[in-house]
Amino acid sequence: MPDPTHGVPLVERVLEVVRRDPAASLLDHQPVPWVTGAPRPMPADELADAVFPSGRPVSPSLRAWLGYDTGLLARHGWFAADGTFAPRPLDRFVADEMGAAWAPEFAGLAERFDECLLLPGGSDSRRLLAVGPVDGTGEYPVLALDFDDLPYLGLMYPGFDVYLGDTAGVLEFEFPEYTALVGHPVYSRRMREHGARWFGGELEVQFPF
Repeated sequence: MPDPTHGVPLVERVLEVVRRDPAASLLDHQPVPWVTGAPRPMPADELADAVFPSGRPVSPSLRAWLGYDTGLLARHGWFAADGTFAPRPLDRFVADEMGAAWAPEFAGLAERFDECLLLPGGSDSRRLLAVGPVDGTGEYPVLALDFDDLPYLGLMYPGFDVYLGDTAGVLEFEFPEYTALVGHPVYSRRMREHGARWFGGELEVQFPF
């Protein structure tokens, strides 16, 4: 039996929820519908060949979602005019989302975090998918970017699959801090894998970097 707590099986559970009410908001604090109008799946031939500008592959859970709809991610700036992926290096992402004044402080991290894509979530903070080293399931991490106190970047979800599961209410978590899932019995291993690959064994970085 496929493990329903990870990857494509988890996304399939999310899709069961979304298909019941596609126009429902995935966020509580602002209206962000899962789907506007009818779902817009990525054509199968395009999806089969889809890669990021770096040549890195689309993760299994992201591929499963794009097979259902591209509209949600398009509304969050994922695609260029020609339909290809349009990730941003971290410093430009910060400039666009949080203000240009802080972007130079992130320049040193931009080589490592060179393909960042905005996800719905947060209010003053942001959620982003970081394309690069994957965990053992082939998934890229979802990070929290927060400027509430001092600029902060840290692991929040071990993959797009778990982000979707939490956002859709298929999974239920408490987040006393962004990195809380490192203590989760199911997702700790994946969080630690990403910590080793992205943060040198840590889970986060905070200004000054």
